Amino acid sequence: MANRRDSRIEPSFEGSPRAKSSDGFSVSEEDRVVPANRKSTAKRKSARAKSRGRGRDRSRRGLFSIFGRLLYWCFVLCIWGGIAVAGVVVYYGAKMPAATTWSIPDRAPNIKIVSVDGQLIANRGMSGGEAVGLDEMSPYIPEAVVAIEDRRFYSHFGIDPIGLTRAMVTNVVGGHFSQGGSTLTQQLAKNLFLTPDRTLERKVQEVLLSLWLEHKHSKDQILEMYLNRVYFGSGAYGVEAASRRYFGKSARDVSLSEAALLAGLLKAPSRLSPARDPKAAEERAQLVLAAMRGEGKISDKEYKVALSAPATRSPSYWTGSENYVADTVMEELPDLIGDVRGDIVIDTTVDLTLQKLAEQSIRRLIDESGKKLNVSQGALVSIDDSGAVRAMVGGYDYST
Repeated sequence: MANRRDSRIEPSFEGSPRAKSSDGFSVSEEDRVVPANRKSTAKRKSARAKSRGRGRDRSRRGLFSIFGRLLYWCFVLCIWGGIAVAGVVVYYGAKMPAATTWSIPDRAPNIKIVSVDGQLIANRGMSGGEAVGLDEMSPYIPEAVVAIEDRRFYSHFGIDPIGLTRAMVTNVVGGHFSQGGSTLTQQLAKNLFLTPDRTLERKVQEVLLSLWLEHKHSKDQILEMYLNRVYFGSGAYGVEAASRRYFGKSARDVSLSEAALLAGLLKAPSRLSPARDPKAAEERAQLVLAAMRGEGKISDKEYKVALSAPATRSPSYWTGSENYVADTVMEELPDLIGDVRGDIVIDTTVDLTLQKLAEQSIRRLIDESGKKLNVSQGALVSIDDSGAVRAMVGGYDYST
């Protein structure tokens, strides 16, 4: 007993702290005495790490919370905005006649007056030109109009949300109204049914009528109606009248550069008319050509050729002596057929070759002998043996 009490067994700290002595004694990390200052430092580090973690979590939660609230209120505003728009549409739509009563108004009739051999003498009537089918006119005309006025015409449903949004952004950024965002269908609806007033009621009616047109008619039918009724300036309604007015030819024979000029007039027919401002008309035509190239309607070669050979305006379409013949026909027509309710063609016995000779004769006679005879005007009517009128000139110059 005395021997066992006197023989102490010392603990071994050699090797790994976790290694056990042969006597089964070991000292773990927890058994060691740690100074108080080291414990407090470790706790502070741990607390700071946890605090940083909680701060990041709160920051993320705050960001997501703000973003979520923004999305929520955007959604709420969209809902209420949609309800408000629907209410406005229903309110103004209720003021319109029932859709079952809507119909396309008749186009103003055109009176085509031709010579003895079928050449055009004049077009008279409100439109000033006959209606031309889309497949009859130069293909450059519809392509040019769609490229510059409504490039998504064949893909939208009468209203172009993309174009409307772009126009709104452009107007807001520019600080003034520069783009309208109306589609060709909307423009046709306005021309057919509405007044030019710029009111909310008229805009709503325009949208509803556009949707109705798209439902009732094909895209090609809408485009054909538009091209045969729209105003091109200088008193010309419809593409045929405009082609005759500016180039002295039918819309069937219009070239690429001429089609670009016609399409360019639609933005501001009076201001851009080549009869008023040839330079502005040509600059606008260049923009149309660029749009056609951008849409893949013409090649780079066609674009360059058209730029190098711009459209040229013909001598005034309305001031030739053949209009004396047209005026006489229009005076006699009501007694012969009454009211004109559709396009008609009037055949005459006038020979345009003789008409031109008669006009030259009058002018030459007045230029040579006017002062001597003290006259400044003259008239000539040529009649053959059958009593048919072959030429008719009523003065020195029809325009005066």
